Amino acid sequence: MLRLRMGSHDAHYAGGLVDGARMLALFGDVATEILIRLDGDEGLFRAYEKIEFLAPVFAGDYIEAVGKLIHMGKSSRKMEFEARKVIQPLSVKNGGTDVSSAEVLQSPVVVCRAVGTCVTPLALQRFSKTV
Repeated sequence: MLRLRMGSHDAHYAGGLVDGARMLALFGDVATEILIRLDGDEGLFRAYEKIEFLAPVFAGDYIEAVGKLIHMGKSSRKMEFEARKVIQPLSVKNGGTDVSSAEVLQSPVVVCRAVGTCVTPLALQRFSKTV
């Protein structure tokens, strides 16, 4: 699980909207950690077979990205990913007291889901496992 704040440098569109590709970059980092724990190697991201952008992400939002292994072949590892908004800025007109006001969301908002496959070549797998 990764959790980080989207900064103004992540905003790509008007109104501080963050490019959806930023969520995919987070999923790549989550996948890398899973592969290191599983294989002892970072592996390579091969392909996404499904990506859903479900809600907007803005500069100032805190995003939590998670992933889990759903299938393992000899060298391929299929994973599901989800990114959730857990904290967001709170404007003065919505109850904030200053431009620095923020709120922890009672229920995280799912902003993106994806399924992707990574590959760790057999020669680079450092841990033995039964497939």
